[in-house]
Amino acid sequence: MAHLHRKHTSTHRTPVAFAIALAFSTTAHAQPQQETQQETQLAPVVVQGRAAPAASVAGWGDLPLSLTPIQAAVFGTDEARDRGAQRLSDVAGADAAVSDAYNTEGYWDYLTVRGFVIDNRFNYRRDGLPISAETSIALDNKERIEVLKGTSGMQAGTSAPGGLVNLVVKRPTSAPLRRASLEWHERASLTGAVDLSQRFGEGEAFGVRVNAAAAHFEPKVRDARGERYLAAIAADWRMSADALLEAEIETSRRSQPSVPGFSLLGASVPAPVDPRINLNNQAWALPMVLQGTTASLRWQQKLAEGWKFVAHAATQRLASDDRIAFPFGCTDSDGTYYADRFCPNGDFDLYDFRSNGERRRSDALELGVSGRLRTGAIEHALAAGMLHGRVRNRFGLQTFAYSGTGHIDGSITDLPANPTPNDFNTDRDERSTELSLRDAIAFDARNTLWLGLRHTRLHRRSERNDPADPRTADYRQSFTTPFVAASHAWAPGQLAYASWGRGVESDVAPNRARYANAGQTFTQTSRQVELGLKGGAGEAEWNAALFDIRRPRLGDFGDCDLDGSCIRRLDGEQHHRGIEIGATMALRDWTLRAGVQWLRARVQGPADPTVDGRQPTNVPARTLELQAEHRLAALPGLTLQAALRAESRRQVLPDNSVQIPGWARIDLGARWHTHWAGSALTWRAGVDNLADRRAWRESPYQFGHAYLFPLAPRTFRLSVQAEL
Repeated sequence: MAHLHRKHTSTHRTPVAFAIALAFSTTAHAQPQQETQQETQLAPVVVQGRAAPAASVAGWGDLPLSLTPIQAAVFGTDEARDRGAQRLSDVAGADAAVSDAYNTEGYWDYLTVRGFVIDNRFNYRRDGLPISAETSIALDNKERIEVLKGTSGMQAGTSAPGGLVNLVVKRPTSAPLRRASLEWHERASLTGAVDLSQRFGEGEAFGVRVNAAAAHFEPKVRDARGERYLAAIAADWRMSADALLEAEIETSRRSQPSVPGFSLLGASVPAPVDPRINLNNQAWALPMVLQGTTASLRWQQKLAEGWKFVAHAATQRLASDDRIAFPFGCTDSDGTYYADRFCPNGDFDLYDFRSNGERRRSDALELGVSGRLRTGAIEHALAAGMLHGRVRNRFGLQTFAYSGTGHIDGSITDLPANPTPNDFNTDRDERSTELSLRDAIAFDARNTLWLGLRHTRLHRRSERNDPADPRTADYRQSFTTPFVAASHAWAPGQLAYASWGRGVESDVAPNRARYANAGQTFTQTSRQVELGLKGGAGEAEWNAALFDIRRPRLGDFGDCDLDGSCIRRLDGEQHHRGIEIGATMALRDWTLRAGVQWLRARVQGPADPTVDGRQPTNVPARTLELQAEHRLAALPGLTLQAALRAESRRQVLPDNSVQIPGWARIDLGARWHTHWAGSALTWRAGVDNLADRRAWRESPYQFGHAYLFPLAPRTFRLSVQAEL
């Protein structure tokens, strides 16, 4: 139950007044900077096509995305500000291939890419090194977010198919930077932040950048007040023209009650509820607390003839207290038990869930060398590396105890607490070593063969923290994940490619008494074939991809209620075939962007005939994303923005007997660049869900239960950013 749902709390509070004071007092004495500050950041767009910058998540060094056989999206800091993004899931809607997966207030973010849920344990990177995303990820000190689409066996040792997320940390800028911002979200959420950078020393060899933020949360959803803070510093030393040493550290904390999902009422989908209702509204409910500290050290050394050596180390330490009044299943008045939904009359069983003192630690060291060499007329872009990782997760006793009966309207708030721990948890350790080799072989200016290989050796160990019955599972595995692609540039700026790759997930039958094969290991090898086009002409850019992904499924068989009555084994596969198309066009004072994904996702070959050939739960078959910006010539500096997000229906149950309808949402925004008292100001205003549309946004079938999450209500936001 350690993954059921989470919240934040603590006696330490960072009032928003501190954020406001920090944001403006820190910059009050700063010297005014020129409007053309040289800050390394992306344009405020989701980059697709030939103008795309390099994305390290793609695995091909500094090559721009337009030249690689990879589909990826890059979300810059200005894009996030324009959308009013406060968390990772807020920027997901800017790309048609990326969507929600059990996203709610007060919990960590889940993303779905190409219909597959991204694994928060293995599919996240920070400046290219693995981290755990089972926490709240602050965006204040992130330069950009990169999302690789498709299998990632070449980039990661173990990872779920669909995609890989990389967070790029802000580094010291070339020119001085003095930035402060203040942001308000309806109902009364307020965030203050500063971003400061300065170079010093002989030849400005040393640089430092400081990011700090504090926020008070009071969203429109009830009983969800919270707070967070971030403090981060990054420094670098230009040791010589050929050597660069970088170090950075960030610490953050978020405390906020989480908001559980609604569910089916018996066999039917209820009408969309008031999205302000929070079923976690008992007087004894505690917030979920997520704290984390991450630090890294990176040395880059240029070698002879264009080669480069990089040594990069990082450590991440997470602490969390996971507490919630959690709706789960229902026992009807006639004794009927609904294991994965609410009762037909709207009642549900409410449980007191608590898992305090969770600790997660990740360490990584990567050594790599890259460069180019020529053999006759053929040029090679080579890279070789070694990545060693270590994970150590420790958990205390947990509580999952019945409290009483609640109702879907949130009217029952006086149920008793039941906090006494009643279950053990499972501690986990992992060590891995990954060896990688990549070669982009350019036969001429038009034709390139792309080869990648990663070999992984893995050692995992888990143990129940029950001294009387530890149920230890210990196993070792090794596997190799290849990638092959060929590309042809039939004209300048136009690229066609075909690629094939594999990814691997490693799993084990849980070390619980009900599993007859506890400790048995499973290797799930995913395969992807992709055909793609990238290009542009004039002011237009576009990209398209046809992909086919197959992923083996795991299932439990047997009664699974008594000891030794359950067996976990492979059970068919999940097969996703789709087309995604994206385009950007600039027309005088207009910028238009469009993205669409058609996805045919099916479960194939399972033992259960009611699931065979069915669409996976919570996966829309069609997704549309439209964005428009208009720069008003009559009022220089003012840009009007509009966005439309539309998704088709989603399945609620594995047998596809129940669905939620599709929905569409319109957001509006405006950005105004102006000057006041020698400072450059950027005002932003927006309204999300303009029509206040009520609909079920997503329907994850998770933790053995069907959930329904509503669209957020219409929400206004306003921010100001000052360059001082």
